[in-house]
Amino acid sequence: MSEKTELTTELALLGFLALLWGASYTFIKIGVETIPPISFIAGRTLIAGGILLAIIRWRGLAMPRDALNWRRFMFQACLNSVIPFTLIAAAERSIDAGLTTILNATSPIFTFLLTALITRHEPVTSRKLVGVGAGIAGICLIVGTEALGGIGHQLWAQLAVVAATICYAGAAIFGRNFKGLDPMVPAAGSMICGAAILIPLSLIFERPWTLASSGASILALLGLSIFSTALAFSIFFRLIHTLGSVGTTSQAYLRVPIGVGIGALFLGESLGPAAWLGMAFVVAGVAAMTIPARQTRAIPGKM
Repeated sequence: MSEKTELTTELALLGFLALLWGASYTFIKIGVETIPPISFIAGRTLIAGGILLAIIRWRGLAMPRDALNWRRFMFQACLNSVIPFTLIAAAERSIDAGLTTILNATSPIFTFLLTALITRHEPVTSRKLVGVGAGIAGICLIVGTEALGGIGHQLWAQLAVVAATICYAGAAIFGRNFKGLDPMVPAAGSMICGAAILIPLSLIFERPWTLASSGASILALLGLSIFSTALAFSIFFRLIHTLGSVGTTSQAYLRVPIGVGIGALFLGESLGPAAWLGMAFVVAGVAAMTIPARQTRAIPGKM
């Protein structure tokens, strides 16, 4: 296979990854209609963790047995699944999937802010600062209109999504502690730990055996777990090795119009003028943060 063909394949997978993650917000919106947030996310982490663990064993790898790595998996689970997944699921009971997509796409912006303030392992450039400004302006346009109208349930739901996005940023930074492991191992470990935390909480607070979940919600849970979590993670880790970290993070702005479009197509959602303008600022900001300043011909296998 030629280098050009290989690059075309990887770019197609990048677009597919953006589709899978863009669709996740619609899956969540449908799922939480009849399944409470904690139970829904407990199911998501359990199913996805089981699938990822099976893939790891199929690849001939093994999960670590030491307590240190599992403590790290547990902390990563809190930052990357338990808290943000649940916040987003709870928020989508009040706000549209498209709006959630836009707010959640600002994760690279918060990642940069946290690295600049705490770890300082990435350079601060004028382009990144412009991207940060545009992204924050987009958030203010979206959330600010709700705040001006009074503190309602939608405002708190929007702020919950922003809080989830900050958790994702922290998870991206903490994930640097797993450099010695195959990337799929901490993903599976954190999902398993997430399920271990959420299942007892679901049993205590939501009593899932008493629920009358619809077929659509159950199918949404399966679609989210299998396609937008397990399959998406598998593609993500492949792209990290082929397109590199910068190329792979470009899906953050690709999934915004995809997520909004899927919400409009399947849920009949529509954005107001402030949300459209906010989306434009967010996409521009995230693009400025993730697209390399100098475009060069990518070679598969090079980081």
